[in-house]
Amino acid sequence: MKANSEEIAIATYGLSKQFDRYLAVNTVELQINRGEVYGLIGPNGAGKTTLIKMLAAAEEPTTGEIYIHGEKLLRDDSNLRLKQRLGYLPDDFPLYDDLTVADYLDYFARLYGLHSSRRRRRVGEVLELVQLTGKRHSLIATLSRGMKQRLSLGRTIIHEPIVLLLDEPVSGLDPIARQSFREIVGVLQSAGMTILISSHVLSDLAQLCTSVGIMELGCLVESTSLKELYQRLSRQYLLITTLGSLKDLETRLRQCSFVEEWEPLPDNNGFKVQFSGTVNDSSQLLRSLVIDGVSVSGFHSVEEDLESIFLNLGHRQAS
Repeated sequence: MKANSEEIAIATYGLSKQFDRYLAVNTVELQINRGEVYGLIGPNGAGKTTLIKMLAAAEEPTTGEIYIHGEKLLRDDSNLRLKQRLGYLPDDFPLYDDLTVADYLDYFARLYGLHSSRRRRRVGEVLELVQLTGKRHSLIATLSRGMKQRLSLGRTIIHEPIVLLLDEPVSGLDPIARQSFREIVGVLQSAGMTILISSHVLSDLAQLCTSVGIMELGCLVESTSLKELYQRLSRQYLLITTLGSLKDLETRLRQCSFVEEWEPLPDNNGFKVQFSGTVNDSSQLLRSLVIDGVSVSGFHSVEEDLESIFLNLGHRQAS
């Protein structure tokens, strides 16, 4: 029965959005389990922001249905309680520079109807979570970009939502600020919140997410666990260096059926080898190189990262 599973936090069925003649989201079927951090990736114009807006009830679908924790999401006033359990951080939400950090959070807590005692408690909790307790009396105008983004996240979770929707939350942040943001998201997940996050910083998503969805031209072309995606689409490489002749190493590589192609390493006397075999097969290759007298100075395996998988997937679909 549709969207009734207790394990599913977000479900969409035939979800589409058309603007005049432009189909921004095309028949998306999406399921995200409770407690997941789900990464949404894709090029600009793929439909990520439009999809997130529909999930946040900020945009009306042209066709299709959305369920949050088994309850159908509507844009009218029929399920205001459900909408109040959503947290949505768009990529361009304004801050009020003339307010202090605490007053800004208190303002949004009031909008969500939190009463005085709970409001004070919740503002303190959120300030601690987003690492801004020491800035509670500071004007927002004095904050760094990273602090402002953490404050925006604090505003998004002030009412304790069950589902959090984040659209490009780390855009423009430096590595330290991104690390702080990742830590906060990890705490929210450990508390049981379901989080959908879109980002072009795929290294961050690889550290954060349990599952990913890849969008192309409005379609959800992949939706799977990160582990399964790596197992299915990540190519394995061996980095092999030698103290001896590159020609001798190349000759031995040609004799291995699991070696598909190779290229010289730029700063070392060796090759980056695309390898289709198992761990046992790579161990056997190392053994045979040593037996054949190749002076192996380095031999280790690496897998493609999420960014490489995404780029390769795009090339395959374009061809």
